[in-house]
Amino acid sequence: MSDVRLSRAQRLQAAIIAAVASPLIGLLCRTLTWQVSGPAGCSEILTVAPPPILAFWHGRILGGLGYFRDRDIVVITSQNFDGEWIARIIRRFGYGSARGSSSRGGARALVQMRRELAAGRPVAFTLDGPRGPSRVAQPGAVWLAGATGSPLLPFHLEAARHWSLRSWDRTQVPKPFTRLALAIGDPIRVVSTAPGEVESKRRQLEDTLRDLERKTLDMLRSNTTVPDDTAAGSSTIPPGTARPSR
Repeated sequence: MSDVRLSRAQRLQAAIIAAVASPLIGLLCRTLTWQVSGPAGCSEILTVAPPPILAFWHGRILGGLGYFRDRDIVVITSQNFDGEWIARIIRRFGYGSARGSSSRGGARALVQMRRELAAGRPVAFTLDGPRGPSRVAQPGAVWLAGATGSPLLPFHLEAARHWSLRSWDRTQVPKPFTRLALAIGDPIRVVSTAPGEVESKRRQLEDTLRDLERKTLDMLRSNTTVPDDTAAGSSTIPPGTARPSR
């Protein structure tokens, strides 16, 4: 249960938003087709110890929501009204939520994420959320990787046809029946929480996500799956596959 302090009217409004938006998002996701590239054993990464920390940009939440659904992944959502209705939506897609952000409740959310990883559940971070600056990775996910031994698993996705919202992160909304390219990077290990290590891996994460973005755009232009150097994209998990129980 969340201890976010909202009025009864706000909670009712959040429940209505989730009830209306969730089936629409689900319907949209069922129309999408996917091109996927990733490292060998990507499906196993989500199910073996230590579980990974998925890392991606805030503007690509919607596509990721559909692809990684029903795998018991825990996501940080803000401690405000927007975070409340977002948390209600993602729970309908098989995600858990940890309430907090870089501006409020962040330390408590990281503690919860650490507990979720210890319990064997993958977690996910929008690295530049919740307010930006866009495409600048905050250090929280990297610190958590160093504190727990869980690998960072970066990914990026692009839709062939989409709308871009006029928000700070230019949120991408795929159009119905479009193709999405998803590129998943190799796991990144963080050996400690020392400031130098965290900053080095934070920069590596940004560089990796830029490379993955270029790869997804190439995939869309060529209309083919682009394998990593180490493995073919066919080794990755299909969208909507339920995660095995632990």
